[in-house]
Amino acid sequence: MAENFSACAQCSANLSVRLCQKEDGKAPPTCPTINHTSALENALKEIKNPDIQEFAKQASIQEAEGYTDRDRGYEYVKPIKPRIVETMEFAHRMKYKRLGFAFCIGLQKEAKVVESLLSSNGFDVVSAICKVGREPKETIGVRDDQKILIGGFEAMCNPIAQAFILNKEETEFNIMMGLCVGHDSLFLKYSEAPCTVLAVKDRLLGHNPLAAIYNIDSYYRALK
Repeated sequence: MAENFSACAQCSANLSVRLCQKEDGKAPPTCPTINHTSALENALKEIKNPDIQEFAKQASIQEAEGYTDRDRGYEYVKPIKPRIVETMEFAHRMKYKRLGFAFCIGLQKEAKVVESLLSSNGFDVVSAICKVGREPKETIGVRDDQKILIGGFEAMCNPIAQAFILNKEETEFNIMMGLCVGHDSLFLKYSEAPCTVLAVKDRLLGHNPLAAIYNIDSYYRALK
């Protein structure tokens, strides 16, 4: 029944007293900590796989080291690192050498900067642009009136090819930047290496989709 779906986003309990934060904490009927014990047990078994455990451990350490003043107490901690720095630090922690970089053609200027930063920090970078292969959109059944450039040639985004290229060149960790909604899903589906996202596509909001969420009660109230 729909009312029993896991609904952590709708939990009414204060964060400090939720069951997921405190052993005797509060929980609504939809709490997955109560309702999905088998999934939690299976997840714990999976994370005990040595390779997965090391990945999870380093990710957790990276999370903590993104803050300063931790020794003064939680109310004093302050973030100190942008995501690009954390991405490189995590890759170093995992001892990755060859990184994959899948990006959108609309962010080619930014991609050049990112690739330069990765290279200057000691990584070998394999990059693949979304339009690789120059395959026309008609190949996947897109009509002319459904294209951006109506009446002209338009190459389709090719996230599966991006993934296959990075797989072929045996990247150890893939970074996504600006892939479209849906195209990013296909890249994640076909990538053999673990992935992280540096930035997501939002054409209207300068690739900052949370701006609409932050302004949901004002400029973006119509979304409700």
